[in-house]
Amino acid sequence: MMRRALLRRLAAAVLAALMTALLFSSCTEENAGKEQARLVAHFLDVGQGDSCFIELPNGETMLIDAGENYYGENIIRYMRSRGCEKIDYLIASHPHSDHIGSMPYIVRHFDIGEVFMSEAVSDTYSFENLLEAISEKGLRINKGEAGVKIVEEKELTAEITAPETVDEDDLNNSSLIIRITYKDSSFLFLGDAQKTELSKLGEIEPADVLKVGHHGSGTSTTKELLDSVKPKIAVISCGEDNSFGHPHPETLGLLNSAGCEIYRTDKDKTVIVATDGKEYEVKTQARSIVREK
Repeated sequence: MMRRALLRRLAAAVLAALMTALLFSSCTEENAGKEQARLVAHFLDVGQGDSCFIELPNGETMLIDAGENYYGENIIRYMRSRGCEKIDYLIASHPHSDHIGSMPYIVRHFDIGEVFMSEAVSDTYSFENLLEAISEKGLRINKGEAGVKIVEEKELTAEITAPETVDEDDLNNSSLIIRITYKDSSFLFLGDAQKTELSKLGEIEPADVLKVGHHGSGTSTTKELLDSVKPKIAVISCGEDNSFGHPHPETLGLLNSAGCEIYRTDKDKTVIVATDGKEYEVKTQARSIVREK
């Protein structure tokens, strides 16, 4: 009797784990005959850097940035665990190593579709290595600037909204700012754009999910920005106990005052935000919760 009861409990636990895994199943599985396709954004834990793997509801995939140069293998392993064998859109927001460091490795070891890059250049090894890897693979670089449509479908768009010009004095201000919209849901990725660059954009369209600029630094997030964007969910990518003190207290204060639900990779590890175009679900590696909105 006791053994049967134990087996029943184990079976129930396995079933519960399976159901949780299915909640965030791969884009290939989700779009195979399901009525409600999802957009799933994986804000990857890459320490003091940026990387977001996105499963689009049309079955394609996107990778925005790739952290420092020792995360490539882990990023590829993570994507493959999701059933992904090709990155349809590879996007380098700007040529700082904490955003493109692992991109050469990924280009060399993964199937890549289109590449979008800021026109900003750098004389660093990371940048030159990326250009070399792209050239070796025979890929073409699409110019990243305001107005470029990466994806344009009836219910799904991914567009570069900035920059309009390259700031050679501050590569952060040359960051590609990307807006992704799926039905009634929207995501905004700010890269490392600073307040001076963001102020040029004027009033920004609202977005439900905000990838907070520059790892939560006080140099990027402003009240004016949050008043325009009105985000419900804010995700900060930063390293645990990083030397920069990211995220800065003033940024957290502004996000809290704006009523955002805040997630951060230094505490929550990888953060997964999924939407069917209307409702949102959030799961993190460090919290055993699934949250609906």
